[in-house]
Amino acid sequence: MNMQTTQSAQTIQTTQTTLDEIAAQATSGDIVFSTHAEIALGVQKRLEDPDCTMEQLGKLISADPLLAARTLSVANSVAFNPGGRAITDLKAAVSRLGFSALRALTASVIVRQMAATPLSPEQKALSATLWEHTANVAALARVIAKHVTRQPPDTAFMAGIVHEIGNFYLITQAGTHPGLLKSDLASWHEDGEARVGRAILGALEIPPSIMDALETLWSGYLALPPTSLGDTLLLADEVSPVESPLATLMGMSREGMPAEIELLVDEETLSHILAESADEVSSLTNALKH
Repeated sequence: MNMQTTQSAQTIQTTQTTLDEIAAQATSGDIVFSTHAEIALGVQKRLEDPDCTMEQLGKLISADPLLAARTLSVANSVAFNPGGRAITDLKAAVSRLGFSALRALTASVIVRQMAATPLSPEQKALSATLWEHTANVAALARVIAKHVTRQPPDTAFMAGIVHEIGNFYLITQAGTHPGLLKSDLASWHEDGEARVGRAILGALEIPPSIMDALETLWSGYLALPPTSLGDTLLLADEVSPVESPLATLMGMSREGMPAEIELLVDEETLSHILAESADEVSSLTNALKH
C-alpha cells in the first residue's frame, strides 16, 4: 500500500470516527436547544393537552416574537388563507391554522433555531440553503399530500419541516470539527443522518407516523405510484427546486424532476398539479423562510 493510499484510508477512518462521535452525542440526549426552541417545545406540549384552549395557545405563542410572527405569516399565506382575508390577531391565527398546523410551526421554529446556530460563513451559507430546501419540501409535501397521495396535509407539512434535522445538526457540529464538511460523508448518508435524526426527533416527541415517513426517506426508496406519507416526503424532496446542499457535498446532486416520476393523478399530471399549486407553495415557502 503506497503512502497516498494509506493517508486516504486514515482520513476516511478519522471522518468515520468523528461522525460516530457526533451521532453518539446526539443519541445520548446531549442536545441543547435555544430559548426560542424551548418556548416552542412548551407550546408543543400544551398542544397535547385536550383542555388547552385557543386563547391559552395565543398567549403562549405571543411570549415568543419569532413564533408569533411565524404563526401570523403562515396563517395569512395562500395555503391557509385562499380568500385573502388577512388577520393580525394571534387567537384568530391559531383558530385558522388548527392544532396540527401549529405543531408543524413550532417544529419549524426549533429547526430554524438549529439552522441559526452556526457562526462561520461556510456554515451559515449551508444552513441558509438547507432551510430554503426544507421550506420548499414542506410546502410541496402539503400540496402532494392533498392532491396526490391523499395523506393528511398538515402531517406531511410537519414531516417536511423536520426531514433535514439530522443534517442541520451535522452543520452545527462542523465548527468543532474543522474540515468535516469537506471530507467523505458517505457513512453519514448511509446511517449517520438517520441515527442523529431519530435521537433529536425522539427528544421532540415527533408522532410515530412522521417517524415512519422519515425512515422511508432515509431508506431512499420511492414507491410508484406514491401512496404513503413516506412517499409524499420523498416525492416532495425529489421535485423541490432547491436541493439539499448536503446532497451536493455527498455527490448526490440531481438535475430537474426525474422523468419516471411524472405521474398521472386523476387525469392530471404531477407537473400540472404543481403548476396549479404554485402560488400556494410559493406563499407558504416564503412564510416559512422569514
